[in-house]
Amino acid sequence: MRKTLSTICLASALSVCLAAPAWSSDLLGSLKSEAAKSLGGADTSSQSTSGLGGLLGGGATGSALGLPGLSDGMAGNAAGVLQYCIQNKYLGGTDATSVKDNLLNKVGLGSAQKQQQDTGYQQGLGGVLSGSNGSSFDFSKVKGELKDKACNYVLENASSLM
Repeated sequence: MRKTLSTICLASALSVCLAAPAWSSDLLGSLKSEAAKSLGGADTSSQSTSGLGGLLGGGATGSALGLPGLSDGMAGNAAGVLQYCIQNKYLGGTDATSVKDNLLNKVGLGSAQKQQQDTGYQQGLGGVLSGSNGSSFDFSKVKGELKDKACNYVLENASSLM
């Protein structure tokens, strides 16, 4: 029963990948690997995947979602994404707000006026996480639990930018 449920979930995610744009290639590779493991096949996670997942240093959640790696130059954008996640109730509590506020202060975006002028922060508010190599992840392309996981990934990794 559990294997059947896993297979159904992976097949559903695969169908989303096939309909999605740029970030789907890495997500598709990760899903293939997970499907192979769940169905008792060979582990393909050691195979090289192109795209955004390679930037993550092995973070399973980030790799599976195709999230770009976070770097110092993207702290404003990460703060915007955290605000997006807080406003849309994918993250809550004082931890997310504290990390977001610390990032904003670090990059000099403490005032509303400066936040409005910062392109990266504004993109983050719109739910777009930008990577250091020009890649991006659009939160509007995923639903439900995947958004929760993506927001948690940003929160967990944003502390390294402070």
